[in-house]
Amino acid sequence: MNHRQWNHKLLLLGSLYISQYISLMFFVQALPVFMREQGASLESVGLIYLLALPLLLKVFWSPWIDRYGYTRWGHYRFWIVIFQLLLAAVAAVCAFVSLHTNFMLLFGLLMVMATLAASQDIATDALAVGLLAPTERGWGNGIQMAGNYLGAMLGGGVMLVLLNQWGWRRSLLALSLMVMVALVPILCHQERLPQKQANSQLVPVWMDLVNFYRRPGVWHWLMLLTLYVIGGSMAESMFRPLLVDIGLSLADIGWLLGVVGNGASIVGAVVSGLLVIPLGRKQALLVFGLLQSIAILMYLLPALGAISRPMLYLVTIVASFANSAIFTVSSTVMMDKSRLAIAGTEFTAQTSMVYFGAFGAASISGVIASAIGYQGLFGISAVVALLSVVLISRTLSLD
Repeated sequence: MNHRQWNHKLLLLGSLYISQYISLMFFVQALPVFMREQGASLESVGLIYLLALPLLLKVFWSPWIDRYGYTRWGHYRFWIVIFQLLLAAVAAVCAFVSLHTNFMLLFGLLMVMATLAASQDIATDALAVGLLAPTERGWGNGIQMAGNYLGAMLGGGVMLVLLNQWGWRRSLLALSLMVMVALVPILCHQERLPQKQANSQLVPVWMDLVNFYRRPGVWHWLMLLTLYVIGGSMAESMFRPLLVDIGLSLADIGWLLGVVGNGASIVGAVVSGLLVIPLGRKQALLVFGLLQSIAILMYLLPALGAISRPMLYLVTIVASFANSAIFTVSSTVMMDKSRLAIAGTEFTAQTSMVYFGAFGAASISGVIASAIGYQGLFGISAVVALLSVVLISRTLSLD
């Protein structure tokens, strides 16, 4: 791959993943804070977190994106452009809907935006599978994860600043403009169409998903994948309230997690992506899984009273780096396990398991921490993370 091709892939993947995470993180990070500041009820704020549902459920419509949309403008490129244009348009419409007097209408429009962003994610992941050769998937997924975290900084951090400075209408129009600008690289991309399966139209579209789950070894991999991420998800979800309990202000937490944490995550994504080839897939899973276990154990330090700023920075940097690295490496393996003609379905089926595992672990972490304390929760999380490393070492074969 020459330098020009590398730059093209870098710009294309980076722009796509940044743009979709700007909107997704705007929903789950910036919008709840802004709504509460504007006097919205806790019930209304709580509804906003339902906007994460399309991320969990997108696997059920991914086969249709794989099967249909073959046009002279490309296949996944066609879907990405359509979804991104609609996303920008709906964001612009939302700018003129009052948060106070038309909340349910606004919530419906935001759910449409979340569904469009999740659908674009299906097409973008599938495009990346075809775009990246197996030897390129390590750094390609590093760029993907780095783009995600940069999008999170923009959508969760910068958008919150804009909402505070500019208000609702101008901020939503700015979001729409950012999504439109991110269209430029995909419009300049010439997609290589995957070979359609000769009998694909004779098979019900939903059978692509069923057949994936029937593949030998798939459920073993999905269980390992889920176990690989839930330890870190449990621990990370309780680190935030721990920071509140030890007396940090919202501004301090925002800087620590939003800037320092996301910055370390970007570095972790790039570094782990570059190390996938020299380490090998399985060894990379083990190395960064072990690092994640160490990072989770480091959460015990502030839980036990070591709450100096340098210590909190160290814990945040190591944990964010490790968390980003395990998602980068596991995404690389998920790409390897996705067949080109139905990459949207097969990659999304795997990422949906990751989302279900992560959200499920986060949802029960508070109950566990309430029952046995932060130290007990972090201890259990570390054991789960270490168990995943042991099982991957002994039972996973990546040929």
